[in-house]
Amino acid sequence: MNHALQVAMAEAGETAESLAAQTGVDPKTAARWVSPGRIPQPRRRAQVAALLGRDVGDLWPDVLKRREPPWLREWVDWERDAVPIRWFEHTWVPGLLQTEAYARATLTGEALTAAEIDELVASRLERQSILRRDRPPLVVAVIFEGVLHQSAYGDRELMREQLEHLVHCAALPGVQIHVVPRDIGMYPGLGGGFILAELPTGEHVAHVDSQASAQLLNEAAAVATLSRRWERIRGEALSRTQSLDLIMEAAGSWT
Repeated sequence: MNHALQVAMAEAGETAESLAAQTGVDPKTAARWVSPGRIPQPRRRAQVAALLGRDVGDLWPDVLKRREPPWLREWVDWERDAVPIRWFEHTWVPGLLQTEAYARATLTGEALTAAEIDELVASRLERQSILRRDRPPLVVAVIFEGVLHQSAYGDRELMREQLEHLVHCAALPGVQIHVVPRDIGMYPGLGGGFILAELPTGEHVAHVDSQASAQLLNEAAAVATLSRRWERIRGEALSRTQSLDLIMEAAGSWT
């Protein structure tokens, strides 16, 4: 439990219900804030800290120790709280399903120091802990088949281990993996990958990467556009069983 938050709430005479009413969130969401590792979104953290008369760092010290880059933190907060997550990737294995070696390979060639790469990889692996929670979110990942055959700088063993890891992830109760076959031709996924998440409040948010930066979206129109695109992409993908067979076949090709 987050004892610092519990003590601050008791001293201020606040409860999860009263904080929820004052910050505009569901009482169940506010109640989760006292659980270990459950950190509210930045705006909510600031509201709660002000209501309790404490510094954010006193209530959630992990905020000051976070490994992910600042521009990604709001998305990580959303990702941690999400109920379902829908993730499409045309080029990479989704970050929540990557091995350490594969994650490092995706950063090769970037203008980063060894220490910076270590931090980014550690952050990505830490995010994967949501898959093994007692009540994990439903994560539905759709991957283009070409990702399974994309060489990682000639390291065949790395790719074999990554695809075997996908098979293990597919066995987790909250994970579904689907593959869009390479012979599909033109389809909406050619526009690039994106992630959609639904928060416990019912709010829908999205993450879209580009070569220069990442976009975090919570505007209803933008998220609705991606949701429609997701449905069209998912409609082109194979079933879970067919996808798993294809992943295992691809893993064998890397031996």
